[in-house]
Parts: sequence; C-alpha cells; structure tokens
Amino acid sequence: MASSLTDLDLLVTFLEIYRGGSLTSAASRRGLTQPAVSGQLAKLEKQLGTTLFVRTSRGVTPTPRADDLARRVGPHLDQLTSALDPEPALDGVVRIGGAAEFMTVRGLPALAPLTRRGLRLEVAFGLADDLLADLRAAKLDVVLSSVRPAAGFTATPLTDEEFLLVGAPLLARTVDRDLLEDDPARALEHLPLVAYSGDLPIVRRYWRSEFGRRPRNAPTITVPDLRAVLAAVIAGAGVSALPRYLAEPALAAGSVEQLHHPEVPPLNTLYVVTRGATTAATDAVVEHLGSRDWGVL
Repeated sequence: MASSLTDLDLLVTFLEIYRGGSLTSAASRRGLTQPAVSGQLAKLEKQLGTTLFVRTSRGVTPTPRADDLARRVGPHLDQLTSALDPEPALDGVVRIGGAAEFMTVRGLPALAPLTRRGLRLEVAFGLADDLLADLRAAKLDVVLSSVRPAAGFTATPLTDEEFLLVGAPLLARTVDRDLLEDDPARALEHLPLVAYSGDLPIVRRYWRSEFGRRPRNAPTITVPDLRAVLAAVIAGAGVSALPRYLAEPALAAGSVEQLHHPEVPPLNTLYVVTRGATTAATDAVVEHLGSRDWGVL
C-alpha cells in the first residue's frame, strides 16, 4: 500500500467518500471541491488498478474491493486523525434500534466514528412499530424509524429511501413492453413476488403508489430480511420492490433489472426518533446522524 503523504491524503478522501456515500459530502467534510475529490479518487483507483465505487446520479455505491480497503485502512486512519486533531471523548451507552438492513448497510458504518471516541452502542433490530414501543417503554434511547411516530416522540427527518421494482433479467424479458406503457400492473401481474412478509407491505405500497391498486401477483418466497429478498430475486424466484441502496450494486452488476420506471420514484422518509429527556451520549448520536449527507437511499 502507498506510503507517501500524498497517498495518505488519497486514502483519507476515499474513506470520507465510503462513509458519506457521495463525493459531495466528502468534498464538504474535506474542504475541497467536488472535482478535486473526484480526481483524488480516480488517482487512487488508478494506483490500485480497480474500481472502488459504482457511480450513480444519487451518490456512489462501494464495490467489494472498497469494502475490504475501508476495513483495512479505516481504523488506522481514524487513530492517526484522532492523534492529530482529537475530538471530545464520549462516555456512556446508547441503545439504538432500526431495521436490520439499513443498520447493517448504512447505519452502523455511519456510527462507527463515535465508538472510537468512547461511546458504546447496543443495537436492536426490528420493525418500526415494535422499536417505537420499546422506545416508549424506555428500553431504547434512539430509533431510526421508517414510519412517522405518533405524539410523545421527537422525530427528525433523516433521509428518504427510494424504492425500485426489480427482477432477474430472465423474468424481465417476459414483460410485454408495449403493455407496460399502457397498463403496467397488468403487464407485470404474471410475475411471481418475493415478499418481506405475508401482507406484502413494501410491494403493496409500490403497487398502490404507482398503479393505484393492490398487486394480484402471488408470492413464491416470504422472508423477513430485504437482503434475503434481493438474493432470491437475483436467483430468479420472483420480483420485488427494494430500496435503492440495496438494489444498486446488483443493478450495476446486471444481476437484476429495473422493471418499471416511474416519473416520480416512490419514497419513504426515515426519522431519527427520541423520547423525553436525553443524555449527552444520545444527543451526540442524533447530532452525528443528522450532520451526514445521506442523499436519497
């Protein structure tokens, strides 16, 4: 791995892009222009001889090589940064809940810098209503919720999830493109579904938002993890509506195709939710999450 100060600077920029999910946020945090950040990334990719990110109109998605590089260099760069410009230490435990998929792919990587300042996190996975009930019962301190909570909570919008209808290329080729233009629900109703749960919450919302009715398609697989839903879709078991941050790598690789292109993509807002008096540690988590440029997920 490169050892000069210039190469170290490239790695710092890479890590900001990786953690922020966009060149724009990295440029802001580094105090550079976006073209400068793009140039540093291109130089690092040339040195390594590999692509580190898949570029999209809404940011970037890390490749497996980027995941590996971030795991190897991240802790060392953080220690060096702390030694040169230490941030205030944090003390205490914050119990935080969220959807397993979002927390695994985006939430925990975003919170990792706080643990290097001494904060300890206890993480719970679950559905929004269950997590909000635990927050109300004081079993959790913070919830990243996909539903807007009722009165009694403090909720701050964090970012928007964009949902895409995707399927394996073999299934995509069975769709009548002319009928898709005229009557998309009918053009797609022969396709089996892969669903998050039996009541088809995400798929049903997509169908109602875009087609004005419930789906008539039969589910072939029901599995309570969107990463497993994606795996089944890639394998050709059916189609599903998934958040862009999960589907993007498979789209870039050609493992799935977007079956329907709405004029206005369906969005769902994520909220950072707390209740009652908060601790300094909890406030630090909320402030840290709110300071990031998440873009549209």
